[in-house]
Amino acid sequence: MLIDWPLDRLREYRPARDEPADFDDFWAETLSRSRAAGWDATFEPHDAGLSLVDVFDVTFAGYAGHPVRGWLVLPRGADGPLPCVVEYIGYGGGRGLPIEWLLWANAGYAHFVMDTRGQGSGGYLTGDTPDPDEAGGPQTPGFMTRGITDPQRYYYRRVFTDAVRAVDAARAHPRVDAARVAVTGGSQGGGISLAVSGLVEGLRAVAPDVPFLCQYRRATEITDERPYQELVTYLKTHRDHVEQAFTTLSYFDGVNFAARATAPALFSVALMDAVCPPSTVFAAYNHYAAADKDITVWPYNGHEGGQAFQATAKLAFLRERLAGG
Repeated sequence: MLIDWPLDRLREYRPARDEPADFDDFWAETLSRSRAAGWDATFEPHDAGLSLVDVFDVTFAGYAGHPVRGWLVLPRGADGPLPCVVEYIGYGGGRGLPIEWLLWANAGYAHFVMDTRGQGSGGYLTGDTPDPDEAGGPQTPGFMTRGITDPQRYYYRRVFTDAVRAVDAARAHPRVDAARVAVTGGSQGGGISLAVSGLVEGLRAVAPDVPFLCQYRRATEITDERPYQELVTYLKTHRDHVEQAFTTLSYFDGVNFAARATAPALFSVALMDAVCPPSTVFAAYNHYAAADKDITVWPYNGHEGGQAFQATAKLAFLRERLAGG
């Protein structure tokens, strides 16, 4: 069933943003320190048993110089440099295997897939990047409450920094056109894409599908589904940490990143999505600062969203936005 407001109200929903005064300084310092700790990414040829693409096993410097894994998949024989799609993964998933990432290379793009630190054991896509956990302290099983009492130690500070550094690594590859890079992902990957949209200059396009990590407080109030339920479970136990936790989360809210975005965007939302409620997605979409934006609405779908139908829409969207030199 529809779990949120009617579509006409969702389209008008533009809540006040809960943003800390030092938001920009926090992220400028975080990225500056991680870039200073960086080193050149490595791209090792990988035999995936595929004859129409070239695959590279990537290791690049993420947050604080931590090694992060990825895949770079290129259409074999294509004249470069190529426009590039950088993709981020849904909650619990890792970079998986190269044969799971063939869409964008078959459309003629370089495709950079970022592993998500500490994830990849959620039952679908395997991962290869550990998370040197700097959080400590009590947490609910999962990733949402790791270091939640301190923005400096919160898990998604490391992940969002990794995501920015993934774009840096992709742009540095000689077969990638650094001026024609788009970012995409679904659910957690969509939320990461929104973070990158507000932190990286010069993106050609952003395509977040049913994005997670937006308007956390409202999400905890209207859905019982995980992963937001991890926050509820934590705050049910740590009753004295409520405001402290949401202060931390305000540094990582997709709504605040969207308000800084300048690249063209194609969102998607599903009106029966109890995992990432539609109002939280529209909060980010309606605050998205670029004038060139659209949102595809899937009225009878849950968190699976549009799947292949949305992928087809993204192909058309990126064909236009990534064209030219």
